[in-house]
Amino acid sequence: LGRMSSQAQEATETQSKWDHLYSHLRGKPYDADSWLKLLDVAEGSGDIEKLKKAYEALLEAYPHTPSVQIAYLRHCMETSDLHNHVEALFKRFLYHSPFVELWKLYLAYVRRRLNTGPNARDTMRKCYELAINRVGQDKDSAEIWIEYIRILKSVEATTTWTQQHTVDALRKAYRRAVQIPMDDVEKLWEEYCAFESAQNKYTAKEFLSDLQEGHTRARATLAQLQEHLAALRPSSPPSKQARPRIRLPRQQPFNADERAFAAHWRAYLKWEESNPLGLEEKDKASLIARIESAYRKAVVRRRFFPDIWQYRFMAYTWTNKIGKTQEAIALLKAGIEANPNSFVLNFAYVEALEMQENYEEVHSVFNNFLEALREDLQTLEQRFLSQCWSNSLPSDNKNLNPKELADRRTEYGVVWTVYMRFALRAEGVESNRAVFTRARKDYWTPWGVYEAAALMEYHCGKNDGVASRIFELGLAKFSDDITFVTRYLSFLISVNDANNARAVFERAIGMFPADCARPLWELWARHEYQFGTLATAHKIERQMSEVYPNGECLPNRQINNSLFFIRFSFKALRTTAPISGVRRYRCP
Repeated sequence: LGRMSSQAQEATETQSKWDHLYSHLRGKPYDADSWLKLLDVAEGSGDIEKLKKAYEALLEAYPHTPSVQIAYLRHCMETSDLHNHVEALFKRFLYHSPFVELWKLYLAYVRRRLNTGPNARDTMRKCYELAINRVGQDKDSAEIWIEYIRILKSVEATTTWTQQHTVDALRKAYRRAVQIPMDDVEKLWEEYCAFESAQNKYTAKEFLSDLQEGHTRARATLAQLQEHLAALRPSSPPSKQARPRIRLPRQQPFNADERAFAAHWRAYLKWEESNPLGLEEKDKASLIARIESAYRKAVVRRRFFPDIWQYRFMAYTWTNKIGKTQEAIALLKAGIEANPNSFVLNFAYVEALEMQENYEEVHSVFNNFLEALREDLQTLEQRFLSQCWSNSLPSDNKNLNPKELADRRTEYGVVWTVYMRFALRAEGVESNRAVFTRARKDYWTPWGVYEAAALMEYHCGKNDGVASRIFELGLAKFSDDITFVTRYLSFLISVNDANNARAVFERAIGMFPADCARPLWELWARHEYQFGTLATAHKIERQMSEVYPNGECLPNRQINNSLFFIRFSFKALRTTAPISGVRRYRCP
């Protein structure tokens, strides 16, 4: 009875650990260490359904990770009544997998499941051909090639036709294999030489000479490939888990080491794109297979790499260039799932969707992107407010606008602006205005969005009245931002709205201290000098002299001479020698 009670208590504790970890990972799906702990708990429970649930959840967070797929398959293969599930997993995992180790496991599984006999051998041959067509270009695929050739040699040649067919199949396999930069390529070359010599010593020389150049290039390329891959496989940090075979990509800070690692990946991908094997147009399929394989590995191995957007975007442009538009879009979508805050991926994705006129999905992508950025902004703001509190600063300090938060907010505004441009371009002015209305209600929307909306109304809608009203809405919210006020004043001057321009200047100039108001004074003074009357020009100079009694930020310390040059700034005057005692003043 005591033993049963102890077992029940242990099962309860296991369930409690499971529930806690599973709930934690629902909120933080990229906590790699917690995932490994969850798998430990699932294995310890002996519950295969719980184990399946753990692996399926893990693959949602880390899709296409070969070490996870292989561990999942091996657990299921050890259970006798899960053969259908195993085959379903293989079908799901292998479809686009570029990883040789997963294909090797599949081939081992097929060998174990098949009976001996001609039919089994033919099935095995077809499986190996499938694997070769998918990963036969990989550096680590030599084992698959060697076993495939062994299967071809094992065919019993009972007739002359069968014998010749076998010879042709072997020759075709060897000729493909010896031109691939993979391990044991020299061993395969030696086997091929022996094979051709055994068939006919006279024709062997001709067959071998035809391939000598391709084989030599494969060996040279292999040496370069090994150098690239060595830099992409750093030693893994020591793990406390009893499962070293599972390797999950980690979210790392983008420090100097990570930047160097990013450079290695870029160099490798560009090297693959450069066609180091010199494949001709007739072998373009092989070149495409190599490049796609490299990109697929990059985005799985370094799923959360700070530079992953570049690999995804490069993969997108490449696959799109060769006509695989849907695959290209799928790559972008998968990249966004791992990197929801990537500007390049999101903008490239919505552009591709817009080209297909899938406007509903474009709206959805923009909304999700904005939501992800909002969450980051809120987290960043909370962090700064916490720092203020810890430093005994008032948390309601309106001047608290750290540069990082301001920069992020500006970037956030870029998304709203691009969204409005799409709406105007694809759906018209009403859609554009609807998006801007939503942006106005957003706490994080910066002044740049108001300026963009106003300029769209002016340039696209030819409506300077609506544009001015949008600027006024922005002024009501950002009247303390000298840059926005200066932009508004510049717009009014550009549309020749002199009365409102003067009103905005006179209303705004008193809201800023002298050292902040310099851009506004300079803009208005330049306008008065160029287009105003002599009286207004003198008036602005008197006002500036009062604000800057020491001459700071005046166009020239000697006002009369400055006014002369500004008012009569002809090329002939600009090219003459300066009047004695007159020099151009520059603001510090």
